[in-house]
Amino acid sequence: MSVFTRSDRHRVAVFVRHGVLPIEAGIVHRLFGRVRGADGRPLYEVATCALEPGVIGTDSDSDLTLNVRHGPEALAEADTVVLPAAEEDYGERPHDPIDPALAAALTRVGERTRIASVCSGAFVLAAVGLLDGCRVTTHWMSAGYFRAMYPHIDLDPDVLYTDNGRVLTSAGVASGIDLCLHMIRTDHGAATANQVARNTVVPPHRDGGQAQYIKLPVPAPERSATARARAWAQENLHLQPGLAEMAEREAMSVRTFTRRFREETGMSPGQWLTQRKLDLARQLLEGSDLPVDRIADRAGFGTGASLRQHMQAGLGVSPSAYRRTFRGTANAESAEP
Repeated sequence: MSVFTRSDRHRVAVFVRHGVLPIEAGIVHRLFGRVRGADGRPLYEVATCALEPGVIGTDSDSDLTLNVRHGPEALAEADTVVLPAAEEDYGERPHDPIDPALAAALTRVGERTRIASVCSGAFVLAAVGLLDGCRVTTHWMSAGYFRAMYPHIDLDPDVLYTDNGRVLTSAGVASGIDLCLHMIRTDHGAATANQVARNTVVPPHRDGGQAQYIKLPVPAPERSATARARAWAQENLHLQPGLAEMAEREAMSVRTFTRRFREETGMSPGQWLTQRKLDLARQLLEGSDLPVDRIADRAGFGTGASLRQHMQAGLGVSPSAYRRTFRGTANAESAEP
């Protein structure tokens, strides 16, 4: 009997283990479960599975357990598999071999199935060879263990998530939200992901390259040293705001503004501006029939060639290909000069 009841929906399996962090499993259900098409129809079906169905202890299992209905057969049926962290990932003997039953279960995952880890779930994917040749991340506190165990894998402990196509990884708990929204955005576009984020009351987009850990606390907006400049730039992307103009709005030198900006956002002003421009361009490609040159101008890229270059570098697609994917318009090619 099939684990999933609907063949017309993208099937997501959340593979949990004893000691699972409940919030990480819940994130997947909450976000994917909120995605609706234009007709209100759910676009994903989510099922939780484990090595054996039944009660699964969490990292607070004296107080909270999960009653999991499905076994590893769900992995073979899924279009996307998400592996949350478990308490065992943080053991004092990080070189212990992976449980053979766990390794065997993961062989059920199809070769074309998308698979993603949250936090230290990356250790399991690495142990079975799924991260070989990939750029990956995990929680920054586990980076030393990961490097000791898998020195051949390209680990970047400073980013929120990585996307290698089929295989994705994310850092700590909150970055699991970012990763799920990223997958939804990849599947159905920015407008759909933004609506899910609004419904869940979380930020709609944090770029995967954003720093995991900002050394100084992020200040409240009213006390932020760069908030006014960011708000102004966001509203005036068509004017192609620059670093000097933003610093002037906060009455700071460029050097001081750049330092404070990175402390508050975890990225440079240039990186932040490029991301905001790409966000606006994607929204206009999805929600308007404007030609690419007009979109490039409104988003602050200046020319269609510049927009194409940035989209290819940041997203791996051209504006016309992005529009075709997320709008399905027959005249997408004609909209791009």
